[in-house]
Amino acid sequence: MNGYEAVIGLEIHAQLLTRTKMFCGCSTRFGAEPNTQVCPVCLGLPGALPVLNKRAVELAMLVGAALHAGTNPKSVFSRKNYFYPDLPKNYQISQFDQPLCTGGYVEIPSGGERRRVGLIRVHLEEDAGKSIHLEEGGTRRTLLDFNRCGVPLVEIVTRPELRSPSGARDVLVTLKQILQYTGASSGNMEEGSMRCDVNVSLRRSGDTELGTRAEIKNLNSFRNVERALEYEIERQSGLLAKGATIAEETLLWDAGREKAVPMRSKEEAHDYRYFPEPDLLRLEIDSDWIARVASELPELPDAREKRFVESFELPAYDARVLCSARELAAYFEDVARLSGEPKLASNWIMTEVLRMVKEGGALRAVGEGKGENGAQESAGGAEAGVSDVSAGFPVSAANLAGLLRLVRSGGISGKMAKAVFAEMVKTGEAAEQVVSRTGLNQVTDAGQMRKIVVEVMLENPQSLSDYLRGREKSFGFLMGRIMVKTAGQANPGLANRVLRECLESARKGEAEK
Repeated sequence: MNGYEAVIGLEIHAQLLTRTKMFCGCSTRFGAEPNTQVCPVCLGLPGALPVLNKRAVELAMLVGAALHAGTNPKSVFSRKNYFYPDLPKNYQISQFDQPLCTGGYVEIPSGGERRRVGLIRVHLEEDAGKSIHLEEGGTRRTLLDFNRCGVPLVEIVTRPELRSPSGARDVLVTLKQILQYTGASSGNMEEGSMRCDVNVSLRRSGDTELGTRAEIKNLNSFRNVERALEYEIERQSGLLAKGATIAEETLLWDAGREKAVPMRSKEEAHDYRYFPEPDLLRLEIDSDWIARVASELPELPDAREKRFVESFELPAYDARVLCSARELAAYFEDVARLSGEPKLASNWIMTEVLRMVKEGGALRAVGEGKGENGAQESAGGAEAGVSDVSAGFPVSAANLAGLLRLVRSGGISGKMAKAVFAEMVKTGEAAEQVVSRTGLNQVTDAGQMRKIVVEVMLENPQSLSDYLRGREKSFGFLMGRIMVKTAGQANPGLANRVLRECLESARKGEAEK
């Protein structure tokens, strides 16, 4: 970048998993008919008074605790004043100079290690509505859906400590995992449950002063965040190389054209005229409440990864994949415990289970069990995760464990197990039921195997003769004929041993003639 470095800060908004909105009793359910989940409070009608949602406060405190932020004993809600068509009150209730939580950090991977990215604050606010822009027959119309007005959000603001688009993506991925693990938010970016604004500026390498920043608003996917930052860094770098001045402005990301377009300049920027919300008392939180919420904090991804490596002796890569979602990790733990084969369970889940999920769409991600809000609602714990996986994916942890026990005992081969698993996905049956119904079990009886081996030897006299003359390759050919004759159901170890015994017996008989 011609001697420049990027300085990036993120503002992440995540919808909290409450049944009702921040200041009223309207439902937060996703996907309802437009303008059916509204009332005088969230529409900002005259005389309507807000009442704070206690659970939203607790979930935000839980997020703060998970991010090592301190919960402030006193915080204040403020009015953030601005006009926008889908903001019927013409102000948003947010937190300004006295937020719920301050400080904290998030750890992201960096060169095989972990590094901390500092946080400025974690605070509460309400969401605005949704504008839908249509163009039909040359006429442009805007439709407004106020269902989302008043939905509780937690905003997480990082310090400007990121230097690359990939680092920003890592922060978002990690935050999404933490939000899901705590049960505070689904983090579903497709449904708008998690959105991100990015601030980026360039400065000469080694400088300490920040450059002129641009803000890119409302990015709704990891890819869009990364691409938008790459675009803006390249744009600013090109301007600086020409000696031009960077204008402070707010941009919108056009994902179709992969281009950031101006929304407003510094001169046009809003003066939000913050002042304390007169209809809400100051929020006071005592130490007992803070401790009680902190006690709800579940085991988080980093700690779970470490435990998987130490307790199950998994490679770090396996642990990282399995802990990418809380319910996936819980599913693995159940399979590992019931089968007694943690590494085999890991292999199967990372390959066969995730492949089936991806191909069949049985789950958008293993463990995305749905509650009333269209997303996970439990606040943590392995038990909830296992049931969510079982409900969404047709192969329960118990049934997958049963399949792995069959493989380990030699009841079926690895190849046969994949066919059995495919049937289990289709029918939801246990492995033993599929094997019994389809006959996909291995030949493991020594007497039956000896009979098959003798038949193969008699049917292939030339190969038998070649082996007796010392041509070891014939052994492999005869093993292949055994597998064909049994339609792949011969236990390989048993077939190998019995064939060797029969051939050596035949060799001994030839020598005695």
